[in-house]
Parts: sequence; C-alpha cells; structure tokens
Amino acid sequence: METPEQILDLARQRAVQLGLPYAGALTPGEAATLLRAEPGAKLVDVRTRAEWEWVGRVPGAVLLEWNGWPGGTRNPDFERELQAKVPDKTQPVLFLCRSGARSHHAAIAAAQLGYARALNVLEGFEGNRDADGHRSSVGGWKFAGLPWVQS
Repeated sequence: METPEQILDLARQRAVQLGLPYAGALTPGEAATLLRAEPGAKLVDVRTRAEWEWVGRVPGAVLLEWNGWPGGTRNPDFERELQAKVPDKTQPVLFLCRSGARSHHAAIAAAQLGYARALNVLEGFEGNRDADGHRSSVGGWKFAGLPWVQS
C-alpha cells in the first residue's frame, strides 16, 4: 500500500505531465487511500444536488455544487462556500464530479484561492461512458468499489 506522501508525489508528477495549474490528480483508489490516511484531507463533491440524491454520494464528502440544477448555471457562490466549508487551505482538498471535468475546474478555482494542495479525482464518481453509453462500468469511484451511498 502506498503512503500518503507517495500518493501525493504521484499526483504532483501527473500535474507536471498534464500541465495542471493545481497540486495534482489522483485515481479514485489513491484518493480513497489518502482520505483514510490524512485526517485533515477533505473530499469536495462538486456535482449537482440531483446527482447526489439520484446517483449517489461518498459518505463524509463536502457537498458543494459547481453548477446548479436544473439549468446547469455556474454556482456564483462556489468560492465563498468553499472557503466557508473548507477553511484550512493547507490540507489536501480533493475535488470529485461525475467524470473529472467539473472537478478539474473546481481545483483550478481552489488553487487560485490559495488552496496549496488542491487535487482533482480523475475518472470522477461514475467514470466515462462505455460502448453502450452507460457510466459506472469504465472507471470512476463507484466502479472501483469504493464506499458510496444512494438515497
């Protein structure tokens, strides 16, 4: 099993390779290991309320919409709400969405706010679509068998 520092090193290497403007990128398994090993680390789920309720969510995650539902408009209070819900900017803050795109943008916003260890969770909660157009069968938090609940 990798140590938190080894996981963060991998995340930093990906940031360099991919030219990311934040601390790094993690696989879902790495993210789960880091969250268990680092008591101050936070997982911020930036999907919509509809996704949390209907698709599922990670227990203990900070729920903060990047885009609102319905309509998909950008949450104008995201930055303020992030700072209120996750005030410690020195601990790892991992961003999760459906497939890794919204969380990428959230990690950028967090880094611009001074979150030194803003990280994106690659593949997201549901992963990419398979050949039939379905999610949760190719990558993602759920596919990896990591903890999640559904309403």
